[in-house]
Amino acid sequence: MSYLARNLRAIKSLFVLPGHGILNERQSQELATIRILHDQQQTMYKSKTNRIKDRIVSISQPHVCHIVRGKAKAATEFGAKIAVSMVDGYIFLDRLDWDSFNESVELKQAIESYKERFGYYPEAVLADKIYRNCDNRAYCKERGITVQ
Repeated sequence: MSYLARNLRAIKSLFVLPGHGILNERQSQELATIRILHDQQQTMYKSKTNRIKDRIVSISQPHVCHIVRGKAKAATEFGAKIAVSMVDGYIFLDRLDWDSFNESVELKQAIESYKERFGYYPEAVLADKIYRNCDNRAYCKERGITVQ
């Protein structure tokens, strides 16, 4: 941390010298990301925690978040999280988010999107266990939708 702080100070001092303050857009963005990353690490170090909101895990892709999955193969995954629907072999993207979200709350929106696209509710919904909670099953039952 101290070496990074030293290097950031050195870079800042170079910007005042003639001809040394010119960065292209990518370099400027990455330098800004590194400064934020340093601040985040300092905050976590001082507060003795391993968590911080919107933690940066990639300098070149600061929008990428880690998602704790708790799987045996990989406890943490990186990248966007998506919710999709498949109708007659066609895939519809219902949600794309770089932050973690609970999939179970997406079923109602997916069903309403289906109704918007096709003008009626689906006869049945094939869903993973996480989607088959009491609230979602009751929602589907009210609309005459079978949940499998």
